[in-house]
Amino acid sequence: MTSLIRDPSDLTPTVRDIAREAGEIAMKFFRSGLSTSARIWSKAGGSPVTEADVAVDTFLKVRLSGLMPEAGWLSEETADDPRRLDRKYVWIVDPIDGTRAFLSGSHDWSVAIALLENTRPVLGIVYAPAHETIYEAEEGRGARRDGEAIAVSDARSLEGISVAGPKPFLDRLAREVPSITRPPRIPSLALRIARVADGTVDAGLVSTDARDWDIAAADLILHEAGGALTTLDGDKPVYNRPEPSHGELAAGPQRLHGALLAAIGGR
Repeated sequence: MTSLIRDPSDLTPTVRDIAREAGEIAMKFFRSGLSTSARIWSKAGGSPVTEADVAVDTFLKVRLSGLMPEAGWLSEETADDPRRLDRKYVWIVDPIDGTRAFLSGSHDWSVAIALLENTRPVLGIVYAPAHETIYEAEEGRGARRDGEAIAVSDARSLEGISVAGPKPFLDRLAREVPSITRPPRIPSLALRIARVADGTVDAGLVSTDARDWDIAAADLILHEAGGALTTLDGDKPVYNRPEPSHGELAAGPQRLHGALLAAIGGR
C-alpha cells in the first residue's frame, strides 16, 4: 500500500494536528507542579515509562502509519522493526520526550515527530503541550514557532552566550569561555534544541547516547532556523542506523558553530 503524498511538506498540517491530539492525550495524565496521575514502571536499564507514553505512542503509530503507510517506524516506546532500515521514508517519534519532567509536573517535555527521507529529516514537529507551543519545519522552507518564522540567536561571539545542557558538559565549555550563562535545565532534548532554534538560548549541548527520537525533529527545525546540530567533529547526525544512538552533540547558530566546537574541544 502506498500513500498519494508526493511532497512530504504536504503532510505538515495533518501531522501538526496529530501532534496536538497526542499532546491532549498526554495532558490527561499531566499535573502541573505535581506528580503525574499515570501509572509508572521501569524499562530495561531503569528509565521510567508511563501509561501516558504508551497511550501516545499507540495513537501516533496508528495515525502516522495510516497517513504514510510506506514509511518505516522508529519510536522510543515501540519494539524495533529492522524493516525500517530498507525504507526510503521513516517516521521517528518520541511520544513524551522528557518523561522525568512529565512525571514531576515540570512543563519542559514534548512530543517529537520527524519524517526521514534517506537518513535525514525532511519534516519535524516538536510540540510542548504544557506550554501550548509548537515548533515545525520542512526541508528548505524555514522553521516556525506557533506559525511565526523563527531564527537562531544573533550572537556574534561566545562571550556571555547562554548555553543549555548537562552540567559536566557545560563545565568543559566554561573552562574555555568562563562568561557563558546557564539557563534553567531543559530536560527534553527536543525542546532544548528547539529553543536554540528560536533564540531563547544561544546554544545547546547534548550528552552521549541521545537517540534518534530525541533529536531528529529538532535537528531539522534548528537547521531551517539557521543553526547546526553536529558531533564535536562537525559531522551531521545520521539517522535510521541499526543502532540509533549518538555521541556528544552541540547545537548553535551556524556563524558560531566552529568556535563552539573548538571551545568544547572538538575539531
